[in-house]
Amino acid sequence: MKITFRWYGRGNDTVTLEQVKQIPGVKGIVWALHKKSVGEVWEKEEIKEEIEYIQSFGFHTDVVESVNVHESIKLGNEDRMMYIENYKETIRNLAEAGVKVICYNFMPIFDWTRTEMFHPLEDGSTALFYEKGKVDNLDPQELINTVAAATDLTLPGWEPEKVERISELFESYKNVDEEQLWANLEVFLKEILPVAEECEIKMAIHPDDPPWSIFGLPRIITGESSYEKLIAISDSPSNAFTMCTGSMGANPENDMVQVAKKYAYRAPFSHIRNVKIYENGDFVETSHYTQDGSINVQGVVEELNKQNYTGYVRPDHGRHIWGEICRPGYGLYDRALGIMYLLGLWDAHEASKAGN
Repeated sequence: MKITFRWYGRGNDTVTLEQVKQIPGVKGIVWALHKKSVGEVWEKEEIKEEIEYIQSFGFHTDVVESVNVHESIKLGNEDRMMYIENYKETIRNLAEAGVKVICYNFMPIFDWTRTEMFHPLEDGSTALFYEKGKVDNLDPQELINTVAAATDLTLPGWEPEKVERISELFESYKNVDEEQLWANLEVFLKEILPVAEECEIKMAIHPDDPPWSIFGLPRIITGESSYEKLIAISDSPSNAFTMCTGSMGANPENDMVQVAKKYAYRAPFSHIRNVKIYENGDFVETSHYTQDGSINVQGVVEELNKQNYTGYVRPDHGRHIWGEICRPGYGLYDRALGIMYLLGLWDAHEASKAGN
């Protein structure tokens, strides 16, 4: 298990690499060129500049999250091949710079979705919150306004150029159902996977967050059956998963320990976090501590340890604690606590193996 930490870049994150360096066990930074427009080629020089800065602090830069997929590819528009060719060039440029894993998702229009960015918890902290009833009855523009008001920093999946044409995008997806979205993903994968194989890069798809349809939009990476369908499209070693316990686990029908048991071998990258799920379909993000939420984080780490998992792991969303002013879900303190919890679980299992 290789511990990493997601960072949004100079001038775009409240957390500094000097601070991350003080968290025990963190060896790598999960990064991206967050100010690039979706669909543009990531040029070699700008990749090199970002990597050299991160590596100057002693971190590796093996994992990129995310190289976002242009909506034209998801929609199957006539111009999708231009964006697919751009994506291929970005893969080649990242491979030349030593990148080993690219995380991406195939969610229409919206990336992650929450109704409240700073929901108060009983302990005085705040966290990301999803209110199912509100989403079921909310105008998408209201959701956009909520997210936009939360921070001046970039929020991946909520790019300004996308938000500005939200009505147009919804109209475009009127005739795209799950079957069509799967077909468009298949076209994308069959184009990029040979390039990824050639470059020895794992393309690790992230599950939908949350793992069900919202605003009538199709969602397809939602559980075990989705993983089986992805493998059926291509058994390429580059066709991989990002195992996210909080995203897929928000649906209580997804047993994340069983998911780890069956699919960790295809997941070079894992996000481990906890959520508390309510009977009405709401969920709130909690600390990583198993007892605080509905996800068996302890069991997931135990399963990864049994498999001698060598993939990259990062703590995912954290609470906002101790008065920290930060990007929603991505502060320093609670994610650092999450890392120490994950390392403690891992070390305990390692000691048990050794008979100590």
